[in-house]
Amino acid sequence: MTKLFSALLTGLFATGLVLTAPAVFAAETGAPAVKKVIKKKSHSKKDVAAPPAAYELAAPDEDDTGAPIDVAVAPATEYKCELGNTLTIFRNDGDDNYIALRWHKVLTRMKRVATTTGAHRFENKRSGLVWIGIPAKGLLLDSHKGQQLANECKDPTQTALAKAAGDIHS
Repeated sequence: MTKLFSALLTGLFATGLVLTAPAVFAAETGAPAVKKVIKKKSHSKKDVAAPPAAYELAAPDEDDTGAPIDVAVAPATEYKCELGNTLTIFRNDGDDNYIALRWHKVLTRMKRVATTTGAHRFENKRSGLVWIGIPAKGLLLDSHKGQQLANECKDPTQTALAKAAGDIHS
């Protein structure tokens, strides 16, 4: 045990000498101490990287057979959720079986899943995202992690109805 303690002290002493030797040497010889200078990089228009794309596309499910959704022309509905989260849902006119959901700059195509409750349920099995829409609000889940990603998601119409009804969550 004393050998271990002795070795530890010797190691600490040697480390201290290595770290303080340059400063001691500079003080004894009158040489100025070396200081590390960090230059700030100037940002010109050439140096600034191009902004990232508006969104990236998530991989589609294997059983995805619907028509692609062109987000440039498809009607979009913006949802405001709790904790300042937002998401956007794009739909093709006349196609109620698929939506495209943009969440955190990723556009995910989702397929309708039948329910017995009347709720609108869409999911993408590959990404694990599940969107459940009811008349009062929407909910985004991650089925792979078993987590709720966004709750109390409301479009402008739902927000107006909730305020008119005196809902404290709107």
